Amino acid sequence: MYDIIGDVHGYADRLEALLKRMGYREHGGVYQHPERTLISVGDLIDRGPQQRRSVDIIRNMCEQGFAHCIMGNHEFNAVAWTIHDSKGNYLREHSDKNFDQHHAFLKEAEQDPSWYADTIAWFKSLPLYLDLPQLRVVHACWHEPSLTLLNQYADNGALKEEAWCAANTKGHALYHAIEVLSKGWEVELPDGYAFLDKDKHPRTAIRTKWWQEESPTYRNLAMGVENLNDLPDTVIPGDVMPGYDNAKPLFIGHYWMKGQPQLQSKMIACVDWSVGDSGKMVGYRLQSNALSDRQFFAV
Repeated sequence: MYDIIGDVHGYADRLEALLKRMGYREHGGVYQHPERTLISVGDLIDRGPQQRRSVDIIRNMCEQGFAHCIMGNHEFNAVAWTIHDSKGNYLREHSDKNFDQHHAFLKEAEQDPSWYADTIAWFKSLPLYLDLPQLRVVHACWHEPSLTLLNQYADNGALKEEAWCAANTKGHALYHAIEVLSKGWEVELPDGYAFLDKDKHPRTAIRTKWWQEESPTYRNLAMGVENLNDLPDTVIPGDVMPGYDNAKPLFIGHYWMKGQPQLQSKMIACVDWSVGDSGKMVGYRLQSNALSDRQFFAV
């Protein structure tokens, strides 16, 4: 069976503490469990103080058959940072804003160019989702139309080399699909409504708790909005939200949850509980299709 862990963001010490709490032990430089396989939801990098160690722990486990890892939006951005388009521009602009987000990884990676190049190649090999007999894993949002489109540009969920430019071109269908899968579901607000984001820029679309089935109003489903009174207290149209078929348990990361780890719905568990912001490094031990709050581990 499987254990699923959340975003790491360069906090290797907490990652190791979580692995040990979940019964994994290091043998020959590789963490392993006698009966279980680990799955990482991605976002191994950026922010924290132990970038290389974080990557190496998970990569070594994957290469020795003790773990799987999917691509988070931070691995996606790390690859795009290194690739040029046909005009010679980087797919991810080397702006001050993007550098600030990525500098912790670059600071460590650029000390060893060979390791850096090898790590980027490994990131490219990571799938954007897993659909296994017992469970599903995606970084932010399970959306069948986006998955169907992605598969036209991917092998076993991992982007083909020739697809990277399209994946980073705003307006391209593949760009939108990856935005949904790796960053979440956005909904446009009704005409006349807007709010200020954390940088005080006006926005007319909200990131949503797309998994929530009860009280699906703009206010109740919005994430990252400081003043919810700026939003309409009306139900989002039923044909707008992606929904989930509940066919099997789904595990996601990405959302910087706060407080005590708990399920998002009867079949969906988020394992990102803000380790990069004084929160917890979290894992979930899958025992059956019946998910339970009691199966979370946290350090």
